[in-house]
Amino acid sequence: MGHDLQIIPVLNKIDMDAAMVEEVKDQVIDLIGCKDEDIICVSAKTGLNVDQILPAIVERIPAPQGEEDAPLQALIFDSVFNSFRGIIAYFKVENGVIRKGDKVKFFNTGKEYIADEIGILQLKMCPRDEIRTGDVGYIISGIKTAAEVKVGDTITHVERPSTGAIAGFEEVKPMVFAGLYPVDTDDYEDLRASIEKLQLNDASLTFVPESSLALGFGFRCGFLGLLHMEIIQERLYREFNMDVITTVPNVSYKVYTTQGEEIDVHNPSGLPVPTLIDRIEEPYIKAQVITKTEFYGQVMKLCLDKRGILKNEHYITSERVELTFDMPLAEIVFDFYDKLKSVSRGYASFDYHINGFQEADLAKLDILLNGEQVDALSCLIHRGNAYDFGRKMCEKLKELIPRQQFDIAVQAAIGAKIIARETIKALRKDVTAKCYGGDISRKRKLLEKQKKGKKRMRQVGNVEVPQQAFLAVLKLD
Repeated sequence: MGHDLQIIPVLNKIDMDAAMVEEVKDQVIDLIGCKDEDIICVSAKTGLNVDQILPAIVERIPAPQGEEDAPLQALIFDSVFNSFRGIIAYFKVENGVIRKGDKVKFFNTGKEYIADEIGILQLKMCPRDEIRTGDVGYIISGIKTAAEVKVGDTITHVERPSTGAIAGFEEVKPMVFAGLYPVDTDDYEDLRASIEKLQLNDASLTFVPESSLALGFGFRCGFLGLLHMEIIQERLYREFNMDVITTVPNVSYKVYTTQGEEIDVHNPSGLPVPTLIDRIEEPYIKAQVITKTEFYGQVMKLCLDKRGILKNEHYITSERVELTFDMPLAEIVFDFYDKLKSVSRGYASFDYHINGFQEADLAKLDILLNGEQVDALSCLIHRGNAYDFGRKMCEKLKELIPRQQFDIAVQAAIGAKIIARETIKALRKDVTAKCYGGDISRKRKLLEKQKKGKKRMRQVGNVEVPQQAFLAVLKLD
């Protein structure tokens, strides 16, 4: 509506018993101001009225505008990797005509190519000699590396280039960051290649290499949100057979130092020393939750527990209410969505958009094993929640880390202050079993000898964190 585009309202799933066709029709009419007869009621499951949708697109949506005589301007909107032919870019011609064999260049990268093959997509690729203004097609020009193709770039001719790139594609800023590490460290380069291929048709995915003492080499990736993160994980597994470990997701913070510098921090390890920090600002969201009125109390409690501030409530009908909150994004990335579905029995829907940064009282929570910091489990957390979160982390790790020959201290710390501790007791051998009767000093001598051995072992022993511990931290409840 903001771009004055034609909207075709389609109501799906009308075959379901719980379908409220007339009520939802009224809501759609209120929302976009269309007429009752403009709405197409379909059931994709049974096929009812599905045949009306394509004709409606042809009749109602106006033809694209453009000038065929103008210099070529084609917008790249997607790209895929083909192991035989390199990278295939999909584009829409805004102005001009592109022909097979033309010498073209990509505006942002400045690279030049020969259009070896161009064509249109009809379920499969159909080669053509030319593609004119308003048409959508593909180009194969032997591009080898993913970095050369950027979604939102403009294709133009080398000999008669356009004066500017096509506007309209904004750089997407990732909001949730997490580390992706291969289960087997030998798969590091395979993981890099897999993420690069995913990035071809997902412009919002960003990644930089990073290393962790606990997990080895991996990548710090930026995602739009938690759903996006889960999709990337699933695609890595399905399409590339890559098993990855994901660290605790966190958001991007703005740290202002005492020298007046502003630093973007995506990883708790990138935080300056506490004495240099003036203040930390965290991203806030405007969250809209629509729920049945019977779950009003539970939903309200959940949002307030997550440091939400109620801004507005609006009764859509007598049975449905829309609640609007200002909430920190960091509180959403753990388990908010799962909890919301649980307390509302699946009926609540949740939508949010970023609403700027606000100052917050945050602290870096470190997890120590045997006095050694596990960097992959560090997180930035609100100081008021730090004790409870640290206590839960220690209890969970006590369950998951296997016992050793020596006592292991599992500690949660803020700076130099330990706020929670659990001890994983040592496996003990009964060294006095062979002593029967006699002086007590014989037994004491053996126990002292064992004690010294365990002390020495604790000084040189390493504790490895099993994979399920990293996954369990994300599901503390």
